[in-house]
Amino acid sequence: MEIRAPYIVVGAFVLSAIVAVFGFVYWLNNFGGIGKRETYQLVFTDPVPGLLVGAGVLFNGIRVGEVTALELVPERPREVRAGIAVAERTPVHTDTRVGLDFQGLTGVPVIALEGGDDPQAPPAREPLVAEKGAGRSMTQAARDALRRVDAVLSDNAAPLHSTIDNLSTFAEGLARNTPKLDGIVAGLERMTGGGAPAPRKVAYDLHAVDSFGAQRHAKLPEQLVMAEPTAIARLQTQRFLFTPDEEIQGFEGAQWSDSLPVLVQARLLQSFENYDVEHAPLRADSGVEGAPRLLIDLRRFEIVWGPQPRATISLSAKIVDRNGQVKAAKLIEGSEGISSLTPSEAAAAFDKAFGTLARELVMWVAATD
Repeated sequence: MEIRAPYIVVGAFVLSAIVAVFGFVYWLNNFGGIGKRETYQLVFTDPVPGLLVGAGVLFNGIRVGEVTALELVPERPREVRAGIAVAERTPVHTDTRVGLDFQGLTGVPVIALEGGDDPQAPPAREPLVAEKGAGRSMTQAARDALRRVDAVLSDNAAPLHSTIDNLSTFAEGLARNTPKLDGIVAGLERMTGGGAPAPRKVAYDLHAVDSFGAQRHAKLPEQLVMAEPTAIARLQTQRFLFTPDEEIQGFEGAQWSDSLPVLVQARLLQSFENYDVEHAPLRADSGVEGAPRLLIDLRRFEIVWGPQPRATISLSAKIVDRNGQVKAAKLIEGSEGISSLTPSEAAAAFDKAFGTLARELVMWVAATD
């Protein structure tokens, strides 16, 4: 027994080694990646940068094989043919999509297969054609995108410069009008119930002329019709206006009792009535047709800012006959200094300036034949 024992040990070892070799071969054949393979031909119509024989083949992101061959097609220089070998049960059908993927930081290229939408599609027999642009790497795609952006910028250089100039002008305008914008925002806050309460509005008025002294004529020459004075948009307001145009502290709550053209018309009509109520001009909406007209254009109604502020009112007056011909015309201005720049003092100065202007207008109309 002692003599035969080593032979038994050696035999057992050899038998174990043979079983291990057969097991390893079985594992390689079934699970180690060298089992039965299916081969397919792929066609790329774009460059395939960095793709090598032995590169991986992925199906839906899972490695199923490798590239076995790469070749150019002399008669079609843009094409690249690739041969791949994949696991037998890989569902490569006629609707399988072919592309090139780049993995990792270094961008190692692999062939990426993606299953189609039709599970009943037949297995692929003819070469599968890769999608257009499948071989573009991220770097190349970025370069192409930058080239397109550069082309767009070059083609639209003039409009872009114009847009930038307009934005610059807009920004400068915002900077110049920051106080006004602050006022608008404050007004919106007050409208919505936020912010500080709005100052109480104080309305000021003009007074009609009721004293003409020794210059009074017996009566006005003929019945006239006077419409509301015309005026630019700036004068269509109840605010106290300044030249140069700016906001003066203390005038936030001050306003006239009506818009300036309406207020001037009302007080001029009253002045005419105080002179000769029977023949005073009528309003344009009184229904009188074909009568001569007194046309008033309000030109100025503002505080001229300076070392000595002045309240200035000016207008042009025209008498137009029944045939539409200008019979007489005159420019009239009234101006009065403001001793202290407060709303009440400014309103008093405007009242004096208006009295001078209205008296001159009435006497001019009365003297016109």
